[in-house]
Amino acid sequence: MDDRNLMENILLLEKGACDLFLHGAIESSTKNVHSAFTSSLNDSLRMQDEIYLKMQQKGWYPTQQVEENKINTVKQKFQSCC
Repeated sequence: MDDRNLMENILLLEKGACDLFLHGAIESSTKNVHSAFTSSLNDSLRMQDEIYLKMQQKGWYPTQQVEENKINTVKQKFQSCC
């Protein structure tokens, strides 16, 4: 397994952890449990961001600019329904 695949796998695992921590925070029944999940979620989000930035720097997570008209189309769609 090369470095890119390894980083992709780590990023996917970290995203999964974020999802679990988010749902744990939402469903927690006590303030202490909620605080623990929220703290873990914030830590996990920071790690996810660091992994993403490293991958982007190496060109392993390319992004693309979205055309302004596409953004406006989506905005209009959601403004009209809400």
